Amino acid sequence: MANAAAGRVRSLFEGLLLVRKCAIARTNTTPSVRWSQYRTIHESKEHLPKLPPGGTRRCDTARRALSTSSPARSVQQPGAETRDEPDTGKTTDDDIKQMFTDIVQELSTTDNQLLKDIASYYFDGQGKAVRPVITCLTARAINSHTHPHRRFLLPSQRRVAMITEMIHTASLVHDDVIDASDTRRGKASVNKHWGQKRAIMAGDYILSVASTMLARIRNDDVTLVLSQVLADLVQGEFMQLGSKENENERFAHYLRKTFKKTASLIAYSCKAVAILGGADDEIQEVAFQYGRNVGMAFQLMDDLLDFVSSSNLMGKPAAADLRLGLATAPVLFACEKFPDLNPMIMRRFTEPGDVEKAYRWVMDSEGPRQTRMLAETHCAEAIRHIGQLKPSPEQRSLIRLTDTVLNRMK
Repeated sequence: MANAAAGRVRSLFEGLLLVRKCAIARTNTTPSVRWSQYRTIHESKEHLPKLPPGGTRRCDTARRALSTSSPARSVQQPGAETRDEPDTGKTTDDDIKQMFTDIVQELSTTDNQLLKDIASYYFDGQGKAVRPVITCLTARAINSHTHPHRRFLLPSQRRVAMITEMIHTASLVHDDVIDASDTRRGKASVNKHWGQKRAIMAGDYILSVASTMLARIRNDDVTLVLSQVLADLVQGEFMQLGSKENENERFAHYLRKTFKKTASLIAYSCKAVAILGGADDEIQEVAFQYGRNVGMAFQLMDDLLDFVSSSNLMGKPAAADLRLGLATAPVLFACEKFPDLNPMIMRRFTEPGDVEKAYRWVMDSEGPRQTRMLAETHCAEAIRHIGQLKPSPEQRSLIRLTDTVLNRMK
């Protein structure tokens, strides 16, 4: 178990090494001290992925392949007749629409109408629903891989997708209390609407119902896998409360925190549906790594959008992370050009003018571009892993989903 955990932590550095190689090739400059240190520590590890020929252009190549791919309905092979494929987008939309209805139904078991109203508040279908979409598509892709004629979603796998969204939503409710956020998804947050005490209890209630649903799956391996998510969420929140004094450890701390707070839920949900689909250990790892890399990319883009997207699109104030005292990837990358950011990070941007000055420095640096490059690297890794499954409409949808992660505006 210790070796496996250490391996997962070490793998968080894979993207950094690939981005470093991409950056050197693109800029043709001497690598910075930070990248040199990461290379010294990690580049000799045998487990790190090897770049293919022309690997410094790997991210761009993956993006071009995605942008020129054929629509899901029609795939033309040389010398073959056009054949229709199922519309996985419509199938997934139908899955998700009914899923929110079923979640609200699960939360309706309480006799307390106010608790039901609060707990159901975010399950209105207005969220991105990224996690259940990925979970459902992964389940169908795994089923198609292990049983070519069984592309449908198993009831237990669908339940995992529901649990995934419920765990995520409960964490949002609790996060808004911790951050004292007034808005979420373009409307008043739960704590703003009903107060902190009721918000905390509603988040706890959502988790308790999700735990009951998990128990009903009656699979010990799945229970262990999804229990790890809850542990990671709490540990990630604790990590976010602090910052490493050592500048060279700060990025590693940020990546571990990002995995625990965001990527862990997606990765372990993908692994859970793989277990339920009868996948062997190798395919379970494929599912886990796809979810891990997409989850990391999603959060990196979220951290980037905090700087470059408008508050109207994001549904929360611009530079919200800085105002919360958080140093995310764009800030950490910007430290290379503006080292005066380091003392600001340690005092969590609390002095007058810190937020405005940090925002300006980030936007004047390579931080946003380097953050996007790192997200592209994780998406390329996700594509590499999911490419090990047999081709199917769902597998191709998972590949195209990486493009959606990279190009979303909110």
